[in-house]
Amino acid sequence: MHPKTRKILTLTTRWLLPLMLTCLLLWVLLRKVDFAEMHRIISGGCDYWWIFAAMLLSVLSHVIRAARWRIQLSSLDIRPPFMALCCSIFGCYALNLVFPRLGEVWRVTYISRLRKAPFTTIFGSLVADRLMDTLAVGALTLLTFIVANSAINSFLEKYQIGRDAIALISSPILWIAAIAVIAVAVLLIRSFRHHPVIAKLIEWSRQLWQGFAAVAVMPGRGRFLLLTVALWGCYFVQLYVAFFAFPFTRALCANPDYAFGLTPCLLAFVLSSIGMAIPSNGGLGPWNIAIMFGLAVYGISDTEGTTFSILQWSGQTVMLIILGIYTMAYIATSRNKNKSDNDIPTSELR
Repeated sequence: MHPKTRKILTLTTRWLLPLMLTCLLLWVLLRKVDFAEMHRIISGGCDYWWIFAAMLLSVLSHVIRAARWRIQLSSLDIRPPFMALCCSIFGCYALNLVFPRLGEVWRVTYISRLRKAPFTTIFGSLVADRLMDTLAVGALTLLTFIVANSAINSFLEKYQIGRDAIALISSPILWIAAIAVIAVAVLLIRSFRHHPVIAKLIEWSRQLWQGFAAVAVMPGRGRFLLLTVALWGCYFVQLYVAFFAFPFTRALCANPDYAFGLTPCLLAFVLSSIGMAIPSNGGLGPWNIAIMFGLAVYGISDTEGTTFSILQWSGQTVMLIILGIYTMAYIATSRNKNKSDNDIPTSELR
């Protein structure tokens, strides 16, 4: 492939497609919204102090993630300053607002250059970090479908597509077909394991497993698991706190039938966490639609759900921009300090 063609293809898949997807999902989100009602909620129906509290909790979640990552890096004998780790997380999420998924690459590159450590080694710790998050989302999803199963089924049964989805999921034919597909895939991989593409996929899968398995034997694994629980607990509380900012979600928190808002929040939280897997600018679009759908299960209108999701997302985005600016200032100050230290004559250091 010609280098220019490859460059255009890379730019399109990394930047243009996520932007187009974001715009499309925003259109889907806003096309049925009553903007007059949205304006009424924003101007007089929201207690912004709760949004601000959620913003502060988001900062705490980033600090916890940095503390968890430090345990992984320490097991690899890589020990950057804790504030540098925090800023790597701040900068990662701030950069993802503009360039989806680039933040993770920058985060690894920054720490790699700061400590003069191999990029691949640090990237392996990031993969393990994300795999642990995937397991956490999987466990929360299972919990959600247990505690909110009746509400989800009642909501889906109102629509033909929902009834069709329930029938499909309940069909034994689907599960037999899924098992057959997996069995055929395993057979093909075994049969063509020496093919370059298959061999590369097998090696990649092996490396992923090794990176994840290292968590189980590394020093401080107990603290790592505790911080994982604290991290996802912080994410959940962050969304639950925002429920008190709006009259319609506050009413859910006053309803004992909904576990005082915990069940609706858990459903919206899990759906939004899954939605974040879709590459878009800072989750804009898929995150909002997931929140809106989760709230709709409990009778919240599309306009109210959209207003909630947009204000909550906007608060987190403002905080990420502030943290991104702080990160740039921290990096610039650190570089100037290191340069000044290097300029001091050796005789003055004795």
